[in-house]
Amino acid sequence: MSIAKNTATLARPIRKAPDLERTRQSLATVGLGFAAQALEAALTEAVRDGTTVQAFLDALLAAEHGEREARRVGAALRLSSLPPGLSLGAFDFGFQPSVDRSRIDTLATSAWVKASQTLLIQGPPGVGKTHLAVGLGVKAVEQGFSAQFYRFDELLIALKGDAHVPPSRLRRKKYLSTALLIIDEMGFEPLDREEASLFFRLVTYRYGRGSILITTNKSVRDWTELLAGDEVLTAAILDRLLHNAHVINIKGRSYRLRDLDHALGERAEPR
Repeated sequence: MSIAKNTATLARPIRKAPDLERTRQSLATVGLGFAAQALEAALTEAVRDGTTVQAFLDALLAAEHGEREARRVGAALRLSSLPPGLSLGAFDFGFQPSVDRSRIDTLATSAWVKASQTLLIQGPPGVGKTHLAVGLGVKAVEQGFSAQFYRFDELLIALKGDAHVPPSRLRRKKYLSTALLIIDEMGFEPLDREEASLFFRLVTYRYGRGSILITTNKSVRDWTELLAGDEVLTAAILDRLLHNAHVINIKGRSYRLRDLDHALGERAEPR
């Protein structure tokens, strides 16, 4: 009996360990490089947890998608010129109670970007306008929209440099082609007539085609003074900007002054 059993055992096909390297190469060959890197860990987890084949495949594809998305977002953020480190999660809503968090959460869905609408963030210097603008820009990029960040003086330089560029080439400029154009710190210096006209041309082109987010320390009531004193031009610009626009007014203390108060308080403490 023992000889027969041994003979039967020898006759059974021998199960080989899975050739992970071959599978990894196959995944990489069909363009699933991230899944190839995650294969061993995903397989170990599937065996440990006793998951189904479908669940294992879902986990492997999720790893591929997650890495691709992280790479896409990282590349898009680098191209956008958005300042790093200014996320909505890091914004101190407790320090600025005038900012409605639920409203910011709604804007973070980027539905307004999809609808090519305008967002105007007004308030004195240092209250977090740029932080909110950048945080919303990051959210838009994460949701698949292109974004481009300019400080207002940088934008004016670009507009002047492209003043005589043919329309066919001008349309490829980032400030026109991007889904979301963020213009930061508008209002510190008044514009001359040429600059105001170039800004009008920009707003007119993007009206209905792409979103604009502007941070400014000037109320719209004071924009005539900002825009070369031209009431007609100012009315035309505001008519386009404020149509279906979202406006946030921040009335609070400056973060920079708060930090300065903390620093001075620490220095004043006896040693």
